[in-house]
Amino acid sequence: MAILPESATLFLICTLVMMCVKILLDLPKKKNYKFPPGPRPLPIIGNMHILDIIRQDYTFMKLAKKYGTFFTFHFGKVKAVVLIGYEANQEALVKANYDFGDRGVIPISDDFQHNHGVLFSNGEGWKVTRRFTLSILRDLGMGKRPIEGRIIDELQFLNALIKSQNGKPFEKKLFYNAPPNITFSMLFGRRFDYHNPTFKKMVDIIDDVVKLTGHPSVKYYNVFPILKHFLKTPSIVVKRIDELNEVLLELYKQAQESKCEDSFRTYAEAFLQKGEREKAVEEKEKIFTEKNLLASTFDLMLGGSETTSTTLQWGILLMLKYPHIQKKVQDEIEEVIGLERPPRWDDQKVLPYCLAVVHEIQRFGNILQYLPHATPTDISFRGYTIPKGTTIVPLFTSILYDETKWDSPREFNPNHFLDADGKFLKRDEFFAFSKGRRVCAGESLARMELFLFFTGMLQKFTFTTPPGVKKEDLNLTADAYFVMRPKSYHVVATPRM
Repeated sequence: MAILPESATLFLICTLVMMCVKILLDLPKKKNYKFPPGPRPLPIIGNMHILDIIRQDYTFMKLAKKYGTFFTFHFGKVKAVVLIGYEANQEALVKANYDFGDRGVIPISDDFQHNHGVLFSNGEGWKVTRRFTLSILRDLGMGKRPIEGRIIDELQFLNALIKSQNGKPFEKKLFYNAPPNITFSMLFGRRFDYHNPTFKKMVDIIDDVVKLTGHPSVKYYNVFPILKHFLKTPSIVVKRIDELNEVLLELYKQAQESKCEDSFRTYAEAFLQKGEREKAVEEKEKIFTEKNLLASTFDLMLGGSETTSTTLQWGILLMLKYPHIQKKVQDEIEEVIGLERPPRWDDQKVLPYCLAVVHEIQRFGNILQYLPHATPTDISFRGYTIPKGTTIVPLFTSILYDETKWDSPREFNPNHFLDADGKFLKRDEFFAFSKGRRVCAGESLARMELFLFFTGMLQKFTFTTPPGVKKEDLNLTADAYFVMRPKSYHVVATPRM
């Protein structure tokens, strides 16, 4: 057997050593992540055995008493970090908004949104779509006088519908009618009669989706996606979305036929124009696609209709429960603007009590427990190191009911938003629209709608419980779906003039 010269042997050994070093250097390094403390997880199910699947906020707030305002919770095998109270959420969502700015994984929404739209998506597509959406909605008058006029016009239709009940008890669902038309006018350029079949179908589908996505089976599916093969509800959600998309495609077909070349009158027209300009772009690089248009439309319908309508339903229920507050609202309206002309957005400056009541309705109603965020990169926060893609739970309930910030968080108290002189008091702790990178895109529109619809109804009507129903019997416990809706109730509206 031939023996290599010493120099050749040394060269071979050095080469092998260098190759080994390179392989070791190229191996992925296991980082020493450090999560905050939390309850001990069990195999497979994590901490699900201690979670109230319907009122998850109750579980998290209880755990905060033991583990503090920043702790780890295991949704099955998914390790999440929960943020409790104003200070923790302000620090994360506002001061470190990029570190906590992604949307967390929600399997049920992924089933029909597929990382499109403005609410449940991430990445470059989300950035471009959200920027475009905010720009177009502002161009269409969001938060400005043009949309104010539409809201005031819609208020007249709503008040006429209430008056048509002729003093007989009606169900809270009636208050769901007006807000969707404001959103639809920006999407499609038209309002719908409340009895219009297309209007009713869209509203009914959104209603179903809100209820179904809050069903326990869907909430378990979001934690254990494998359950999709054994549960019916997730597939029903997707089927209802498909039915909605059929309606939307027909409406967009009409928009396509009537659109102008260089201008737009609706969100749909603007989106379709953007899509035309992307024709030369590779298919996989396109953002303004039909799928993204449908997803974005659903997000705007959900955010622009459901949340505002639900808040109005909370508002009337709370006026039934606290008639002395309703009386103070009506007295301020009558004294300052009278009973003839409808309220305007500028009136918020001279109706501080009304404005405070609207804010307190949002705080007390607390219509969204949380929407999960995620970390887009590895981050350091409060002495802990958290990996990219970690689910973050910013618990809005814990902010709006933070005992260190609100005098009586469990009570309906408009004084939370009034100073000693009775002037409106803006509160940083008011997280009803979230904050940071994921703040509600339609916040300015929702604020205007809530103020004008609420004050406009109370200007014209006094709301009371039906005969035989005492205000003490009214239930302020929420039905926890995708949003926190008030339980079913009936109301009587008596004209004030």
